[in-house]
Parts: sequence; structure tokens; C-alpha cells
Amino acid sequence: MDNYHEEQTLGKAYDSRLARRLLRYAKPYWALIALCVLLLLMIAVTDLARPYLVKVAIDDHILGSNVSYVETDGTGDGLITIQGYTLERVKGAEDGSGLRFKLVREGGEQRLESTSGDLVLTLSPEEIRELRGFDREAILRLGLLLFIVVTAGFGLNYVQAYILQYTGQRIVFDIRQELFTHLQRLALRFFDTNPVGRLVTRVTNDTQNLHEMYTAVLVNLFKDIFMIMGIIVVMFRMDVRLALVSMATLPLIVVITAVFRIKAREAYRVTRVRLARINANFAENIAGIRLVQIFRQERRKFKEFDDVNSSHFRASMRELKVYAVFRPSIELVYSLALAILLWVGGGQLLRGMVDFGVLYAFVNYLELFFRPINDLTEKYNIMQSSMASAERIFLILDEDPAIAESETPRPMGEVKGHIEFRNVWFAYVGEDWVLRDVSFTVEPGQTVAFVGATGAGKTTIMNLLSRFYDIQKGQILIDGQDIKNLSKSELRRNVGLVMQDVFMFAGTIAENITLNNPDISLEQVKKVAEHVNADHFINALPSKYEEPVTERGSTLSAGQRQLLAFARALAYDPAVLILDEATANIDTETEMLIQDALPRLLKGRTSLVVAHRLSTIQDADAIIVLHKGKIREQGTHQELLAQKGLYHNLFLLQYKENLNGSEDVG
Repeated sequence: MDNYHEEQTLGKAYDSRLARRLLRYAKPYWALIALCVLLLLMIAVTDLARPYLVKVAIDDHILGSNVSYVETDGTGDGLITIQGYTLERVKGAEDGSGLRFKLVREGGEQRLESTSGDLVLTLSPEEIRELRGFDREAILRLGLLLFIVVTAGFGLNYVQAYILQYTGQRIVFDIRQELFTHLQRLALRFFDTNPVGRLVTRVTNDTQNLHEMYTAVLVNLFKDIFMIMGIIVVMFRMDVRLALVSMATLPLIVVITAVFRIKAREAYRVTRVRLARINANFAENIAGIRLVQIFRQERRKFKEFDDVNSSHFRASMRELKVYAVFRPSIELVYSLALAILLWVGGGQLLRGMVDFGVLYAFVNYLELFFRPINDLTEKYNIMQSSMASAERIFLILDEDPAIAESETPRPMGEVKGHIEFRNVWFAYVGEDWVLRDVSFTVEPGQTVAFVGATGAGKTTIMNLLSRFYDIQKGQILIDGQDIKNLSKSELRRNVGLVMQDVFMFAGTIAENITLNNPDISLEQVKKVAEHVNADHFINALPSKYEEPVTERGSTLSAGQRQLLAFARALAYDPAVLILDEATANIDTETEMLIQDALPRLLKGRTSLVVAHRLSTIQDADAIIVLHKGKIREQGTHQELLAQKGLYHNLFLLQYKENLNGSEDVG
């Protein structure tokens, strides 16, 4: 893990620059996001409607506190005759001619009392049913409407959640695609300095963190805003005084949230850095498990891991305390706000200044108001994690490919295989030169071998020819064209490489030879396998060419993997073939098979061979001896032995037990 960059990112829970870059990935899906926001607005309306509908049912129909009955001389629907009085139902303080009655309940008795108090009509059960028939029908309609609202809210939530998750997955899919494509374009220098585990984490965990930000924070934040603003509007429309009372604890919420933000950011930063140390320590121990067991270092390594693990545990507990305090604090503030509301609202209810349904609605709206504030801890944690992940992802995406593609690459045409290194200087770091003024020419169809001590620059030459790195000085030409002016993909398509450490992908034998290239048929696979003597062991396998291969080819021997690598190179039929110590770590039997196959493999193509075993290169057209990045000797096997120089000494070191002291080794 890159602790420095991680700490820099965690210094901010929200970075506007990163947020703008992340929003660019959401831009292609703006229509879906806008639809989600619209659906969230409709969902907020359904959530706000529920308490209000219950309030209407309580005040207007169950208790009837907002309803009066006025004596009238008119006729028509909706009029009720009680004890000789024709009554019309009216709301609130609406005017009406004649006496005005209010429904009063005491014990099991219900009666109509005139507002002047001089007339009381005690109601029988039949009269009560007739008087309240409208209320029963209204309550039924409100119940049905409430059911429709709840059902609509469920449907809207389902559609919104599906569209939102789909959109989030598509955005993360695009980010992963771009990240993977960009990684494939980066030069080997980048992978030399970045562990595989870290890069895998970027493509998996970090992109998943972004998905949570797009879905749980970005869009759902609109719902929280809609709900809070809607609740405030509805509260003030129902009762201004109770609305002000409900908002009385807002300053306290602001203070608690500000303190939580500071403490959570500090705790989160420490925890993530400690987690990075665990990842690094664990990855290092797993990678070196053989060495740990050979030298019996299990106890010491356990102590090291225990230290970093305990450190992370302590940091996690500090972070947990911060989060554990915030939510109960908000719950405490909610309880305080509820207590104040009940105290003030209850007093007004007893004095007849507010209806019971209004107080009920305020209690419900207060709970809805605090719900998104309670969720703030989770959203804040997601935001911090997402910003850290975004920073790490953009660090990779901002990494310029060290091997720049020519804006107008020249076509290679039919490659003859004429190779020329012209005064080439190269260093991996600064001016620590690995190659110094190297010049040589390889004619089409020639086989040229490179020998020398470790670090002399042999493998570097092979990497430069494939343009895995760019040189600092000089030129590398193929058929007279500078490789910097060629398309990288076309260049590498014409240059085959067989390395000492052969990599096998999970799949089958045939898939590892063709690398899933549909243009290479099974018949061609069998032909090239026979050509390099790999068919002997393949045909002995239970499923032959369809035999499963595990990751890195762990079920195959080193020699078998090497034979498959030769078959792979031959299947692509490159004009230039590079063998980079391809026979260094194989058994004698496999070496004999390879030695038998090499003439067929090298025939008709330009070949560059790096070898420590001089027996494999004695038939080369030319041998170049490298020492400390410079060409010291060049010639055929016999010519170099006759010079009695570096090559002669290397030959003596390898074969002295067979020479019996004779100096005439030619």
C-alpha cells in the first residue's frame, strides 16, 4: 500500500477535485441518475404523506375536533336530521346560519352541544351512527388511500433501487475497464515498482468502494435533502410554533456533527494506514513462506505480524469509539427534541390550542427528520473510503505510459528481421547505465547469442528490442526503421519471446499455447507442439490438449512449461525470436528435446538467444560477449575460443572437469 498517498487522501473526507473527476464517469448515465432523483422525490412525497393522512383521519374524522354541525333550512345530500334539527357538517370556523354544534364525548356518552352552551342534544346509538356515517366512509377512504400510498412507495423504491444499482454497477464497470486497459498500456518499469497485490486491490476493492459512493451517498443524498426540506415545509404549514420547537435542537446537532467529522477523520486515517501495514506484512510473509519455514522464522514473523495486527486493533477500537458515541448522541438529541415537543405540544393540546392529530404528525415527522442524520455516520465513512479509493485509482490512471506510441506509426510490412543496435545507452534509473554505447547488427535469418556475467545487460537488450523500455541514447532499428516510429502492437506481434520464467494461465493446454487466439486452430496447435517435441508429454495427459492447467502451471514441471512456451512462440510464427535463458532451469532430458527442436524453431527467422549454458549456443552464427554493459568480444564459437578472452574463460569454467587440463579446447 502507498501509505504516503493514502495519508494525503485521508486528510480530506471530501475533495472537490476528485469529486468532479468521479462525476465525469456518471455523465454518460445522467438520464438514469435524473430518473433516480425524480423517483426519490416521489418517494419522499409518499413518506411525507403517510403521517399527514393519519393526522387528517384523527382530527377530521376519528376525534372530529375540526368539525362542527350547523343548523340549516336547506335540502340536499349530506344533511342529517337529529331530534328535529337539520344539521350540515362544516369544518373549522366556517360561517353558517343557525345554531352551531360541537360533538362532545364523556365516558360512554356522546352529545351535541351548541357553541352558546344553552342547548345539549344527548345522542342515542342510532343517532351516533347516522351522525358519524360520513366519518366512517372518510376513514375507509383514507385507509385505502394510505394503502395506495404505501404500495406506491414500495413500487417506487423497488424501481429506484434497481435503476440506481444498475447505474452504479455500469459506472464501476466503466472505471474497471478503463483501469485495466490503462494498466495494460503501462511500461514494465511501472510494474517493477508496484506490487501485484496493490494493483489487484485497485481494480477490485477500490472500485467497489466507488460503487457504494455512487449508490449510497451521491443519489440517496437527494432523498435526504428532499425529506428534510419537505418535513420543514409541512411542519411550518401545520403549526409554526411547534415547528420552531422541533427545530430547537438543530444547533446542538451541528456542533455534534462538526466534532464527529474531525474525530472520525483522524481515527479513519490512522486505521487505514495500520491496515496498509497489515496487508504489506501479510503479503510479504506469504510470498516468502518457503524461506520462513526453511530458516524456522515462524515465531519471529508471528511476533512481527502480532505487533502490526495489535496496532490495527487499537486503532480500530479508537475509531469504533468515535462512531459508537455519535449515533447515541444523535439519539439523545432526538429524545430531547421529542421531550420538548411533547412538553410544549402536550400543553397546547390540553389548552385546546392544537389538535391531537397535529401533535401525532409532528412526532412522526421529527423521527423522519432525524433518520438521515443518524445515517450520517455510515455515509461519512463511505465518503472517506471512496475519496481514498478514488485518489489511489487516479494515481494509476494519471500514470503516463513510459513507452509513448508514435502519433503516425509506420507500417512494418513484411519483416525480414534485420536488427541493428546503434550506439545504444540505457539506464533503468537516472544515469546508472546498464548498456553503454552498444552497437551490433544481426542479419536476417541469423542466430546471435549473448553471453556474459549476471548484470552484464543481456536481458536488457531483449527487453529493449521488444520496446518494453525506451533507450536514452542511440537507435534500435528493424529493417532500417527506428522502433520508436513503429506501432508497439505490430512490433511485438513480429517479435516472439520465450523467457526463463514461463507464465501459464488458468485454462487448458491448448489455450495456453494459443492464448485464446481464435485464428490458431487445434490442428496448428498439435503441429507446433510436435515441432518442439511437446507432444510427447501432452499426449500422455488424460485429456491431452484439453487438460486443465492451474494458475501459473503449478501442475506442470518446469521443463513441460518451457516446451509449451516454445510451442506458444512458434504458434504465433514471429519474424524475430528471442530466447531469454529459455533452457536455464530444465532437466537434461527436456534440454535434449529442446536442443532437438531448436534448429526447426530457429529456421528461417532472426533469433537472439541469451544463455548461460554455452553448449546451447555453439552453433550460433555469432556470439556477443557483454561485460558491464559493453560489448567486449564478438564472433563465432571457435573464433572466440581462439581469442582466449572472456568467452574462453567462461567456457573453461563450465567444462573444466571434462577438459583434463588441456588448453586446446577448440
